[in-house]
Amino acid sequence: MLPDGVEELLPQQAAKVESLRRRLLDLYACWGYELVMPPLMEFTDSLLIGLGSDLDLQTFKMTDQMSGRMLGIRPDITPQTARMDAHSLNREGPVRLCYAGSVLHTRPKSLLASRCPIQVGAELYGEASVHADIEVICLMLETLSVAGIGGVRLDLGHVGIYRAVVEAAGLDRELEQELFDALQRKSMPELKTLAERLPAASRDALLGLARLHGGEEVLERARDLLAYAPKAVETALSQLAAVAAGVRARLPKADIFFDLGELRGYHYHTGLVFAAYAPGFGRALANGGRYDDVGQVFGRARPATGFNTDLKTLLSNLPDEDAAGGAIAAPAEDAEGLWEAVAALRADGERVVSVFPGQTDMPACDRELVFLDGLWQVRARS
Repeated sequence: MLPDGVEELLPQQAAKVESLRRRLLDLYACWGYELVMPPLMEFTDSLLIGLGSDLDLQTFKMTDQMSGRMLGIRPDITPQTARMDAHSLNREGPVRLCYAGSVLHTRPKSLLASRCPIQVGAELYGEASVHADIEVICLMLETLSVAGIGGVRLDLGHVGIYRAVVEAAGLDRELEQELFDALQRKSMPELKTLAERLPAASRDALLGLARLHGGEEVLERARDLLAYAPKAVETALSQLAAVAAGVRARLPKADIFFDLGELRGYHYHTGLVFAAYAPGFGRALANGGRYDDVGQVFGRARPATGFNTDLKTLLSNLPDEDAAGGAIAAPAEDAEGLWEAVAALRADGERVVSVFPGQTDMPACDRELVFLDGLWQVRARS
């Protein structure tokens, strides 16, 4: 038996995952993103440094038998790419990186989530403008399109709004955490109870954040509600409007939804956050956001934005890979010229399956290699 939240991929599923992985990495390459392959495990003091408690709790840890130091199995590839950009590559200007690989989680992120996702994503470093956010969001939406997923809704939020409101209210750490938890769950009764301990303006703002979701009118409602707040709030609202306009300019049919109470990755992200949802899926299919200056702990503070998704969650709309057809059955014998013919076919990209002497369960092939007129020839299988 496998542990809860851990699954295996049988041939047909594995073929779909691998086919999609290749198509997505080719897509990212067309956009200028370079493939990186970070290690599956690292010392925890470099894997988790500066990332808060969220990823720490998701990380499987063990002792390195060679050094005696603590190792962690990566729960997320994004921080590793930030290290590679800041330290290993050390380039100037925009750097685009992409990846696809397994990660492990101590607990599933949601009820139906896997504890061993195959994470694929793209990260853009060195560009602080909204143009970078627009590019990454459009690439995320294109990713879902390649996976055959329609009816996608893009959710936009900005953690800077909540941070500015909290800062203006002068909350202590304990109350801030309680409010954060209640806001994440959109628990209005709990929020109202906690907000009674706040000044009137801050109380109205925090309660309002839980209701600030919908179309572009949300941004104007937020400006009215948060008129007292620091300038950072207006900056965040302007960024949201600019990103939405930029996405619509490239993808006119994009369905965009604003949720100013969305705090996914609050302890990790520094500004814009976004997620993609689609009918029939109980959780976000892909998500991301801005996480500036994470590279500072590796020696260079760099603007950063990116997204990721789990390949396993994208499989439902993909057709099954045709493992049965499109193959050639060849006898497994040492006849003259046979293996040269088989090698030539395989070099041309054909799938050739050997049939052993006495084999009764014949492979599912639509053609066969036979010796006719002094030559090995391919013909339709009867």
